[in-house]
Amino acid sequence: MSDSETKTKKKNNKVELLSFGSDDVTEVSAQPRRPKRRKKKKSKLEAKFDKQEQHKKRKRAEEVRARKKYRRGAASQFKGVRDKKLVTQLKSYEMHTERAVKAAAASEILLPSEQGTLQTENEMERTWRVSQEEIKSSVDVRAASRAFDLKLDKFGPYNADFTRSGRHLLLGGRKGHLAILDWSKHDLQMELQVAETVRDVKWLHDETMFAVAQKKFVYIYDNVGTELHVLRHHIEPNRLEFLPYHFLLVSVGKNGRLSYHDTSTGQVVVQHRTSMGDCDVMCQNPYNAVILLGHTNGQVTMWTPNMSTPVVKMFTHRAKLTSIAVDRSGRYLTTAGMDAKVRVWDVRTYKELFAYNSRRPVTSTSISQTGMLALGAGPHVHVWKDALRVKQKDPYMVHRLPGSLVRSARFCPFEDVLGLGHAKGFSTMLVPGAGQANFDTLEANPFQSTKQRREATVHRLLDKIQADMISLNPDDVGKVDRTPANVLRAEHMDRKIESRRKELENATDRSRMRGKNKSSKRWRRKKGNVIDLRTMERKREQQRRAAERKREQEQRERQETGNARSALSRFTNKQQSY
Repeated sequence: MSDSETKTKKKNNKVELLSFGSDDVTEVSAQPRRPKRRKKKKSKLEAKFDKQEQHKKRKRAEEVRARKKYRRGAASQFKGVRDKKLVTQLKSYEMHTERAVKAAAASEILLPSEQGTLQTENEMERTWRVSQEEIKSSVDVRAASRAFDLKLDKFGPYNADFTRSGRHLLLGGRKGHLAILDWSKHDLQMELQVAETVRDVKWLHDETMFAVAQKKFVYIYDNVGTELHVLRHHIEPNRLEFLPYHFLLVSVGKNGRLSYHDTSTGQVVVQHRTSMGDCDVMCQNPYNAVILLGHTNGQVTMWTPNMSTPVVKMFTHRAKLTSIAVDRSGRYLTTAGMDAKVRVWDVRTYKELFAYNSRRPVTSTSISQTGMLALGAGPHVHVWKDALRVKQKDPYMVHRLPGSLVRSARFCPFEDVLGLGHAKGFSTMLVPGAGQANFDTLEANPFQSTKQRREATVHRLLDKIQADMISLNPDDVGKVDRTPANVLRAEHMDRKIESRRKELENATDRSRMRGKNKSSKRWRRKKGNVIDLRTMERKREQQRRAAERKREQEQRERQETGNARSALSRFTNKQQSY
């Protein structure tokens, strides 16, 4: 073997390089190769345990998401509250709130239904090209029967209103025609002719009573047509709204007076003077029960019963407002005006998001439970999908009522139906995806029996919310104001000083007037009968000065005559110098 030949020998994880024919031997260490570990097969028990853990994680994530969805605001803080009774009440309130949130989150598992919408086969097709005849031919017989037309051209135009459950329909013609229908069964339950102008109709707490805004006053009827009450405090009403959780009937009339009437006690809660003239546009915010009015100067005002002035004023259009609507979450407001524009506003920031243009002024707007926006302009009806969050380029559906004008558009709750009251009667159109697929029977039950209706009325009366609790932010009710008492007193004093300063400024401006009725003379007349220390001192000073003037005058007269003045000296002729 030559000197260049080598041998390798592996020993104790070392490699020895032996060079034959050389004098030295070198050792080089090397890392051994680790054998690949085979994945240990999990047993059936371990696999089952891992699956359960993953399911629990998903469930916890869903619960967190559902709690965020159903919880209103942050929890109350009890630190620093010294009243033990108040702390106990707040803890009980938070416990009930947490229990309600958990129950609402758990109910989503039992309500897996989802609404369906129109879907196109390719990008070139448009959903608004699909007509109502094509939809009727594609759906089942029961759904197709819900699209119908009622020809009532003698007493129109018509206003329409659905109950909260969506089962009953109320129609009111301008020329005095009233009708109640179980519209899903095409069953006419009541028909009445009041022989007077009807401007608006509204259901009350259930389908047994409804209110009608007639020529002079508001009338209340039952479901068989019997006149129950005449509300004479509501003079020449134009629009009606009903707050179901407060049992309040609200009306606004030609004189601009906003009236709140408690239907459970029959008493007038409050009447506000808007001072903005005739008002024909009104809606309510379902989230906080605040009433919104649209005026002829393009302003939207928000009202509550506990304030005589509007809590918010928004300038929305440069023309008269024709219709306004608020979605069920209370976040988005839509306004329509005579300038043929529809604007979408964020109620939380009172800022405009975007606007839609129309060929003619929109006369009626409505927002469905799923956020679809319906616009009625002349004989045309446009339905927009997801139009409140993102500006859409094309409408979702389009419908036309030839030879008629749309007066009112109302989405039916829990149904994919849009009701249209127009000059020639009433019509419905099918709008896939408009209604909420799941419903809460404790809130609104479409399949409610007579016994359930009576029990629900009693429960609502027991849970009735007072009118004074209506505010812009309903989460503030029941919370503790943690501002220190000294800060509150300082703020109160600052407000008092500021109001006094403004009063003085106004008084200074009014003092520039001339005449008997100027502010200084009015002030003197008021202070004339008030006796205090300063007034007495002032009078004594005036008397002293008057006496001094009299003495000075007598002295001058003595110097002129040169002798003492007698009692008959005034009758003597004075010496005249020529």
